[in-house]
Amino acid sequence: MGIAPKDLYERLFGVFGLQQWWPVDKTYHQKHHSDPRFEIIIGAILTQNTAWTNVEKALGNLKKQHIFTSHAIAQIAVEHLKLMIQPSGFFNQKAHRLKWFSSYLENQYGGDLQMFFSRDTREIRDELLLLPGIGPETADSMLLYAGDHPVFVVDAYTRRICHRLPYPIESDSYEVIQDFFDSSLKSSIGKEERIPIYKEFHALLVQLAKQYCWKKKPACDTCPLTTLCEKLL
Repeated sequence: MGIAPKDLYERLFGVFGLQQWWPVDKTYHQKHHSDPRFEIIIGAILTQNTAWTNVEKALGNLKKQHIFTSHAIAQIAVEHLKLMIQPSGFFNQKAHRLKWFSSYLENQYGGDLQMFFSRDTREIRDELLLLPGIGPETADSMLLYAGDHPVFVVDAYTRRICHRLPYPIESDSYEVIQDFFDSSLKSSIGKEERIPIYKEFHALLVQLAKQYCWKKKPACDTCPLTTLCEKLL
């Protein structure tokens, strides 16, 4: 199979170090008594089909207007919301998605994220996937980073790396890749380690892809996986 996922994680951690993803402005939330988990949820929706640098600009606009709660987003006029999140791209769709999610959270859970996330992982995931504009990657990002549920997030970067490493994955579907990593990691790490490792592993794979694989001409000569990549064997 080549390098096992746990060994891949340890190698990448040794190269890139602690990523501490998902980034949130803890100082802001302490000052305004808001929930940092909702910032993660907003970011998970805004980052769809765009770079994180663009998301940061949109988050900055929301922060300036103190639109960082489900109640505030549910109440704000959608046209105003579109203007604030415009830097993230696809702002028409994303504004409606933010309002749909916020209104749902307010109506069903009183805006209480603790109540929302304090349930079975599968139940929450199925519920999220029924909401407009929430796909597997967005739902799992919310579950892992905001809810501290042990789910392995798969994105385009992960797929790229799986194509290049000799992993026995029959399909590039989200579920197949997720199950491969999840099954392997569950057998090699303890339950208490799963959440922090899943968070770091996802961020490390993103870092690897962005620096080496996700380029018009991949930087294979200096990549830390040069001896493992099937494209070079």
